Parts: sequence; structure tokens; C-alpha cells
Amino acid sequence: MYDLTNYLNEIEAVIAQGPYQDTWESLSAYRVPEWYRKAKFGIFIHWGVYSVPAFGSEWYPRNMYIQGSPEYDHHIKTYGKHAEFGYKDFIPLFRAEQFQADKWAALFKEAGAKYVVPVAEHHDGFQMYKSDISHWNAWEMGPKRDVLGELKESCERAGMAVGASTHRLEHWFFMGHGREFESDIKEPMERGDFYWPAMPETDHQALFGDPEPTEEYLQDWLVRTCEIIDRYRPRVLYFDWWIHRGVCKPYLRKIAAYYYNRAVQWGQDAVINYKHDAYQFGCAVPDVERGQFADVKPFFWQTDTAIALNSWCYTENNHFRKASDILCDLVDIVSKNGCLLLNVGPKADGSISKEDEAVLLGIGKWLKANGEAIYDTKVWRKYGEGPTQIVEGQFSDGIRKNFTSRDFRFTTAGGYLYAIALKCSEDGNYCITSLGKQDASRQANFHGIIKGVCALETKEACSWHRDETGLHIQCDLKSDCPVVFRIDVD
Repeated sequence: MYDLTNYLNEIEAVIAQGPYQDTWESLSAYRVPEWYRKAKFGIFIHWGVYSVPAFGSEWYPRNMYIQGSPEYDHHIKTYGKHAEFGYKDFIPLFRAEQFQADKWAALFKEAGAKYVVPVAEHHDGFQMYKSDISHWNAWEMGPKRDVLGELKESCERAGMAVGASTHRLEHWFFMGHGREFESDIKEPMERGDFYWPAMPETDHQALFGDPEPTEEYLQDWLVRTCEIIDRYRPRVLYFDWWIHRGVCKPYLRKIAAYYYNRAVQWGQDAVINYKHDAYQFGCAVPDVERGQFADVKPFFWQTDTAIALNSWCYTENNHFRKASDILCDLVDIVSKNGCLLLNVGPKADGSISKEDEAVLLGIGKWLKANGEAIYDTKVWRKYGEGPTQIVEGQFSDGIRKNFTSRDFRFTTAGGYLYAIALKCSEDGNYCITSLGKQDASRQANFHGIIKGVCALETKEACSWHRDETGLHIQCDLKSDCPVVFRIDVD
């Protein structure tokens, strides 16, 4: 067992050195790094022991212990009784024999990603990295490889920033249902055990509620997080939702102060992603899970979503989204001052499905032609126009957005205005009402001079004219993806 006290003392010493202290007042001095604002598009990776059963979702380790659930029934039918074959028994089957970090990195690079965030530890408690805190990790078991370390090396060599996601806090309750019947989750249980502490679930969205995570568990979570920070120096540290609980607040402040101070020591920058006001506003970057905002925001934010609608990990029945739909979301998010972290779920053997690969390559092809309207851009005076309304909030990515050729989003960079039609016009005619000739006394309107318009994908000049109803563009480009117009303004 590692020395918890020594690590906690080291954490306190780093915080004391500053410049950040573990107070909201001090942490409010944080500023979002410029590289992250410019990057716009990253890859999330959910890969772990839960990829072996490939059934339901990455919540299989929890749900397989809920009597009467599809996962419970599937488990007994496929693997036998839980007392004889529990979740831990999947670990030897998680061999990752086809995992090649360089191959993944090449695919993500081709997809146009600027940063990559692997899940270091999911709710199941299995660490995908080399750890001195627990033996239940991919370096010592299963693949017997430092997955996070290999990905960091390969992705950085390919020119992408690398982060890490930790969902450790949710492990507090994740395996708790296994105590309700005869299974391999049972006493005695202590810190360091794979299933520890397997406590009863409370309301997932509640700010308070018994049983609350204990001081021992929270300290263990703190040092696990700081070990990831120290060993892998992530450029992004992503947290899932459960950290918003009141009992976590002192530890969240310590993690941020420690991480930000370490980044200063190393001469790098740092990003924390959080949900549900877990961090005080301005101290980190807010994230919207599987959703987005309906309007532009004055602060920088992130959406995390997945290629598969039904699961974050690979399952044999994944419902994959189309590249064109994801690109529409990317354009909408960027126009509203956000970035997109898109998840891929590799198979247990370390290969990436042909469906995931096709989507990533489709996104990359579009970004290769149109990326200057996305990367390193800023918001315009308005994010867009058009009849299609975005449903705001999390878990809305399954709602089909039936965009039309009248739905435009705007970005600006390099002296150009980019107008992006979220659907290609059938007859090649477009009208951007926001760019029509308008009364100069109305300051909210555009009064600049338009010198030229081209279709960014082909770089060919478009026929256009402007009147009171809008900027009219004629373009014969046919595409299933958004169509970008680069507008030269003066």
C-alpha cells in the first residue's frame, strides 16, 4: 500500500508554494490557454475492461449487478453466475493485442483533432496507466501496458496535445449493487481492493445525500488524480459529473491549485473540464455532455459527445452517427465560442471499428478543406441565422436537427468572415439575410463592404449580389456536409 500521508503532505506543499491557493478567490485568476481556444476539436477515448463484454454501454460493470437488468440477464446467460464470474474476471480477457498507439494517433491526426483525452480511469476503478496507488491497472494486469503513457507519447509526437479523464469519484457507488445478492463483491473490503468501497447509490444529481464519500475515499481520489497529473502532465484534465457534490468542493479546489501550480512549475498550461457548476465559474472550463447551447456565450466552453449515440464504449450494437451530423454540431458549437471533444470507443483487442474510422476520416476530409473556418477562429457579432432551433442542454444530441440551406453559422479569422451553410442547397442558391444592405443607423447590423465570395472547399469564386434581403450566393458545389463560404470584407 502506498503512503497516503506522504502524498497528501506533498500536495499541501505544492499548493503552499503558489501562485494558486486552494480558494475560489485565488483560482479565479485562471485564464483559458490560447492553444485550447484555437484547437476547437479533440478526441475522447473510452476504452477499458468494459470493452470486453461489449454489451449495453460502459456502465456494464454497474448494471451487470442490478438484478433484472438486461446486463444482469446477459451476464448470467453468457458468463455464468456473478459469484463465479464477476467483473474482475474480465480483466485477463482484456488483452489489447491489436492496440497500436501510433496507429491511433495517425487516425486522430487524419481526423483533424488537435488534442486527445483518453479515459485514465473510468467508474469501474481499473486504471489505464501505470500506478503506484493500486495494482488494479493496465500496466500490471490485462494488457500489461501503460496505455495512457503510450498514447501520450504517440499523440504528442503527431503534434496533438494530450489530456486525461478521471471518473474515479463515481466508483464510490458504481459496484454497490453487487452487495445485494451473492456475487464476488463482498466483505471484507478495504482501500486498495478493486471493488472498494461499493456503497449504495444516491440521487446522481443531488448536491448532498447519504452515504456521502468518506474522507478516506476523497483523499484516495485526490492522490490518484495528482498521480495522473505528476506522471503524465496532461494538458487537459476532464472530470465527469458526480464531482459537483458539496462534500467534494474542498478537494476540487486542492486539485485545481495543485494542477495549476504544477503547470506553472513545468512551464506549460492547464485545462480542467467540469460539469454542473462543480467548479466556481471562471476557475475552469464548463462542459456540456451530449448537448450544446442555443446561443453564443461570452465564455469559452466545451461539448463532449460520442460517435455512438447509445454508448461511450464499443458495443456490438452501437448506433453510429453520421460524419455530416457531427460536423454540423462542430460548426454550431464553434460559432458559439465552444469546442467539441468527440468520443471514440475502441474494441477490447485495441482495434477501432470500421464505422468509427469512417466517421473520423469523413470529419478529417471536411476539415482538411474547410478547417480555416474552424481552427483559430473567433465568434462574429452573431453566431448564425436560420429557422432551425437548437435544443439547449445536455443529452440532446439524439434529437435530429433537420437543418436547411437557410441555416448559417458564422466565424471570423485572418480578416475573413466565414458563413457556413449547415445544409447544401439543392439548386445552388443561398441567401444570407444578416449580410443584406441595411440602414447604417442601426448599429446591430452589418455595414461592411463585401469584395468577394468563394466556396472554401474548392477555392473557386462564387457569383453573388447583395440587396436589402441579403447576400445572395450562387454555388454549384454538392455535398452532404456543411458548405463554407469565405467572404472577403472591407
